[in-house]
Amino acid sequence: MTGDAQEAVSRPSARRNLPFAWFGYAYATAVGFIWGSIWSTGAVERIDGLWVFRGMPRWTFGRGGSCVGACYLTDANVSPAILRHEQVHRSQWRRYGLAMPLLYFLAGRDPLVNRFEVEAGLRDGGYIR
Repeated sequence: MTGDAQEAVSRPSARRNLPFAWFGYAYATAVGFIWGSIWSTGAVERIDGLWVFRGMPRWTFGRGGSCVGACYLTDANVSPAILRHEQVHRSQWRRYGLAMPLLYFLAGRDPLVNRFEVEAGLRDGGYIR
């Protein structure tokens, strides 16, 4: 396989979605939207297909924010870099559907070795400077 062909196979966009991933993505988006609607006290906006819920209490999401389907739940962590990072997580939800939480858990809590965080970009996610 040539370098270009090998690179295309390893890119996230070249991977195929799991069967019925669309259902899990839609379900997770609905759950995230309801959760965000209940707890968000800040602006809610749609940015490039990602629903961003600001003003969430810290206990309603993990780390600096959580992506659930097409919803990003956070207190105020909404820089352009973070939104790029969360867009990748949105794509991961689309690819894996309801398998995403289990796969993420199995990848480990350390973001520096968690394949989903690495794929989303450690620098954009604020994990490295």
